[in-house]
Amino acid sequence: MDTRNARIGLILFCVYLVLYGGFVLLSAFSAESMEATPVSGVNLAIIYGFGLIISAIILSIVYGFVCTPEGDFAVASGESSKDAGSSSSEGAAE
Repeated sequence: MDTRNARIGLILFCVYLVLYGGFVLLSAFSAESMEATPVSGVNLAIIYGFGLIISAIILSIVYGFVCTPEGDFAVASGESSKDAGSSSSEGAAE
């Protein structure tokens, strides 16, 4: 399971690296294109920067969903199997 999670993390990192590399290359070799204002007077550098931030958040959410095993959803939500078992036995005792 750990190697699977590491492989998925590496793939998602490479996706982000390509996005960020595009930003850096565009900024370094075509700075005048980053000055373009395609939307409401906001330049492309700002739009691309916010896009990078949003893509990082989305990739982290994808990693969280993909790398959480089905049995660990109760643990991720704060419940443990011990708590779940005690609540069902309490209901039966009443």
